[in-house]
Amino acid sequence: MQVILKENVANLGYKDDVVTVKNGYGRNFLIPQGKAVIASKSAIKILAENMKQRAHKLAKIKEDALASATKLENVSLVIKAKTSSTGTIFGSVTNIQIADELTKKGFDIDRKLIIIKEAVKEIGNYKAQIKLHKEVSVEIPFEVISESH
Repeated sequence: MQVILKENVANLGYKDDVVTVKNGYGRNFLIPQGKAVIASKSAIKILAENMKQRAHKLAKIKEDALASATKLENVSLVIKAKTSSTGTIFGSVTNIQIADELTKKGFDIDRKLIIIKEAVKEIGNYKAQIKLHKEVSVEIPFEVISESH
């Protein structure tokens, strides 16, 4: 079943993408929740016309994402966490803490755009990926240190 996404859906696609999904996923989840519409011929024509009209707005959005990416390239974060004597973190460091640290440095990044590939459960150096646009992403190094130091 082909659907047109009305919003970004993790691990599937971005707004206005035409994607193929299993019938049940489309009918029972995406369409009822308003995340997608069925990709009929008329809906695809309307989408193409809307995309043509919005092309310059999309270029501006991508430009802004590239500008943000250039500013973020030189940023590195230090995150303090409660740790045991062996260096294991109580809990784990998540994208929420990274978003908070970025906000302290003057960057307003939504936590949903931040992806941490591996679980951060010990002190050390890690990397987080920030997807600013479907074609623009930047990797930010961050160090996890103990609060007691």
